Amino acid sequence: MLEIIHSTRTYKQGKFNKHGYYLLQAMRFTMEEINSARNTLLPNVKLGYRAYDICSETATLLATMDLFSRPAFPADQLLLNTTDYEPKAVALIGPDSSTYAFTSASILGYFMFPLISYEATNEMLSNKKLYPSFFRTISSDKNQVLAILQLLATFRWTWVAVLGSDNDYGKQGLQSISELAETYNICIAYQGIIPSYSSSTRPEMIKMINNIIQTKVNTVVVFSSKRIASGFFSLVMELNITGKVWIGSEDWSISTKVSGLPKIKSIGSVLGISTWALQMPGFANFVLNSFERNRTQTDCQRDQEKLMCIQDCDICASLTAAEAPLDLADIQSAFNVYLAIYAVAYSLHDLLGCSSGNCSYSKVQPWQLLDKVRHVNFSLHNIPMFFDQYGNPPFGYNIISWNWTGDTVSYNVVGSYSPGHRHLEVNTTLINWNVPTSLCAPDCPSGYRRLQRGAHICCFDCEICPAMTYISDKNLYVCEPCQKWQWSPAASQTCFARTLEYLEMSDSLAVLLLVIAALTILLIATVAAVFLRHLDTPVVRSAGGRTCLVMLASLASACSSIYFHLGLPSHISCILQYSVFCISVTVCLSCIAVRAFQIVCIFKMSSNLPKAYEWWAKNNGPQMFILIASFTELFICILHVLLDHPLPIEEYSKFPDKIVLECSGSQSPVTIVELSFVALLSCICFALSYIGKDLPANYNEAKCITFSLLIYLLSWLAFFTTSSVYQGKYINAMNIAATLASVLGILGGYFTPKCYIILLKPHMNTAAHFQNCIQMYTTKKSDY
Repeated sequence: MLEIIHSTRTYKQGKFNKHGYYLLQAMRFTMEEINSARNTLLPNVKLGYRAYDICSETATLLATMDLFSRPAFPADQLLLNTTDYEPKAVALIGPDSSTYAFTSASILGYFMFPLISYEATNEMLSNKKLYPSFFRTISSDKNQVLAILQLLATFRWTWVAVLGSDNDYGKQGLQSISELAETYNICIAYQGIIPSYSSSTRPEMIKMINNIIQTKVNTVVVFSSKRIASGFFSLVMELNITGKVWIGSEDWSISTKVSGLPKIKSIGSVLGISTWALQMPGFANFVLNSFERNRTQTDCQRDQEKLMCIQDCDICASLTAAEAPLDLADIQSAFNVYLAIYAVAYSLHDLLGCSSGNCSYSKVQPWQLLDKVRHVNFSLHNIPMFFDQYGNPPFGYNIISWNWTGDTVSYNVVGSYSPGHRHLEVNTTLINWNVPTSLCAPDCPSGYRRLQRGAHICCFDCEICPAMTYISDKNLYVCEPCQKWQWSPAASQTCFARTLEYLEMSDSLAVLLLVIAALTILLIATVAAVFLRHLDTPVVRSAGGRTCLVMLASLASACSSIYFHLGLPSHISCILQYSVFCISVTVCLSCIAVRAFQIVCIFKMSSNLPKAYEWWAKNNGPQMFILIASFTELFICILHVLLDHPLPIEEYSKFPDKIVLECSGSQSPVTIVELSFVALLSCICFALSYIGKDLPANYNEAKCITFSLLIYLLSWLAFFTTSSVYQGKYINAMNIAATLASVLGILGGYFTPKCYIILLKPHMNTAAHFQNCIQMYTTKKSDY
């Protein structure tokens, strides 16, 4: 017979430990099931056990050392030769707490002795370098901590208090939650260690509860053993603390030691973590039969094979099932014992070669069994069981909610946590209470960022995100700037793509301007045809003769420049956009300047400087002036192209929500010189024409020039004034309008009156009429 050591607490200070009693019964039930004739797991091999009551850490140490207490085998030989030494058993099941498991696991790890615990959850026990022979059939606290943190995050409880019991279980749980809380954006407003309740610790516990109240948290995590949690909640009820949400660790969340406290439902709502509730078929009946056997036993026998209860015999004999009900916590832990023993049995099955239907009996050393336990893999009642590299099982947790019907509590499963995927699922519709908030500061309105207030990230003020920024769910503390091609209004949670801004050919205003431009060019062509037909008449000769045709051609060229302002800007359009107009208008204005100068010379300066005009005309002064002015402007335009390289650009600064497509260099120094030269020439023309404004009424060419230039100057003055306050796509439309206005102004002011005379007043288009007008003007001046 192979023996297994089982350690549990069934007796302490003369009180019956119901939970420990059922763990012992689970061990007995499992042993009988494996050893029964119908079970083929270990044929012709019987498992035996020794049970120890570990009511203290000292008792745990003694029980562990008793495994190796063989007579006639000196201790120094045991330390030197652990391979051949045969202990009393091949595996240890237990202990039932992390604190006691540390002691046993440290000692047994040296001897490579398998230890499988059913309730020790401390994550430190997963360290295989320190505890190489430790395994467990309950999930480690690492997974429980992650489940608790995800539960808090699911309900957005970010302002919480965390308490841990004064033992390894509670301290390690408290530490793990504190280290990982920030990862889930959870702030711990207060944390403390709960001592065992006594008259000496009462003031400390009252102070702890008052600190929780002062922090104004609505959610409290209690990572505690059931015994310490029971004393703590007794004081919570005494101090009349209500309306909180209590998050319970697996050790007390379904324990009747806590839920059975009088008036416990007054503390508020309880959500807890519990191990998966699994059933052992036949166990409940086995327990009932054990009570019957205890009552029929007349005296307390010490024979290990007949001893049904290791408690005081009078206590055991008087127990009934009603006095010690089998609750959910007992069933869960009992199943863990069940799995632990079966893990040993399946390991022995493999070690002894029982697959053939008959085990080959041989001496089994614990270190041999240890290797089989590491790789054991089986299924019980459709529950897969194996140990990972850290000795942990593949089990997760249920999320339970306390539900009260009168004074009776039930544990409703409202969610689950899977350690493999580290994923928590909660069905909030199954929770029968309104979920409260537990926040240091309420969430900021949409589009506001958090300004941290104090040490905790959960305490903050709110500040609106300005325009061109947005707040992201990934970082609630920084207003992220939008990309260059994006925009956003104030208090935005996203950025929007800017719209492209340029004057399209299909725009209704652009179509209108194109029609006007086409009509203007047609009108210029008509005027040119009239002047060409009557080129030798006095009116045409006095207007400039062939120079008029040059002026009309330049006006047509200036008018055609408007096409470079429409549609998507290109490299060619940016080069020709202003250059064509400036050169064309320069040619026209230089012709007007020459004509104005001729009029002034003839009517104003002929008496004072009689030789001046003659010298000017003989030396081709008009032609040279037109050429010099035109080539000067051409040279400036070439410099503009070479130095500024006009290119299509995307302008982002003019509008927050638009990208203006335009040409570069519109405000460069060379461009200013280019436009300034045209402006200077315009002023010279205007000054010369203004001097001759008092010419004869029938020969009022200077007034026509003055009127034309006035329209020209006013149209461009209006454009530059408007462009100083508006820079959208319609600035091109205004530029086109100014171009058309200036062209039509010169055409209408200078050429239309002459066409009127040519076509409608032919009697005025004679040499005699012009001589008569000049004579009348000369006579009138002589009278003054």
